[in-house]
Amino acid sequence: MRTALLREKIQLYLDLIRWNRPAGWLLLLWPSLAALWVAADGFPGWHLVMVFSLGTVLMRSAGCCLNDVADRNFDKHVKRTADRPVTSGRLAVKEALVLGAVLAMLAFCLVLTINRTAVMWSFAALATAVVYPYAKRVVSMPQAVLGVAFSFGIPMAFAAVQSEVPLLAWILLLGNLFWVMAYDTEYAMVDRDDDLRIGMKTSAITLGDKDIPAIMGFYMAYLGIWAWALGDRIQGVAAAVAGAIALLQVVWHFSLIRHRTREACFKAFRMNHWLGLTVFVGVVLGLAP
Repeated sequence: MRTALLREKIQLYLDLIRWNRPAGWLLLLWPSLAALWVAADGFPGWHLVMVFSLGTVLMRSAGCCLNDVADRNFDKHVKRTADRPVTSGRLAVKEALVLGAVLAMLAFCLVLTINRTAVMWSFAALATAVVYPYAKRVVSMPQAVLGVAFSFGIPMAFAAVQSEVPLLAWILLLGNLFWVMAYDTEYAMVDRDDDLRIGMKTSAITLGDKDIPAIMGFYMAYLGIWAWALGDRIQGVAAAVAGAIALLQVVWHFSLIRHRTREACFKAFRMNHWLGLTVFVGVVLGLAP
């Protein structure tokens, strides 16, 4: 009996951190790794790759714990989220917060193996992650706040490699912010009807029937800013091919979301990690000697 209860509890914890949905942490990972390669002008070393990879998983998991606690009274009115462990009452709020704190502390321990600059910037990264779940109550475009939180791996990467955060890092963060707004608006389109009913603020609601043109604009701003910022660093046929593949994926996303169906919009959101991977591969190949 105790073994069965333990297995059930572990499964609830895994459901809480979305262990079976890796797309979430991949959306964080690819821009962070791309920034590492840019900051190091090539391969940054296995230590930093491992720290940022594991740290991304830990912080995304911690973010899920906080987000589910903050949104538990809203999520129960949304069909897609009503069965989440905290929302459904199968997991206590205190348990979720303790797990989130432990995961965040483990991520901080990883940062301590880098340098003082990265440690200092990690507090700003944590602050943006904490603020986002509550931004949905007061900000009409909370996806912009999420964009900052999900892009903070970029200045962290430069801090880890160069012990400073140059202007280039902030330009890349701005570009990545537009990508986050694109895919999280697709995500918000899935729950638009429920969010309207419960009074949640999202970009999908704010943009209204301009949602699809806006998403396409966000995608193009992301790719355009990164191409402009890295134009003198990323060169070669392979990088150009990666850029072309990225543009084709944007066209594919338009074909998915143009009818605004829940299933297609959710699929578009989930498939965004392939776009991030494409850009990362383009960066790696473009910097290869």
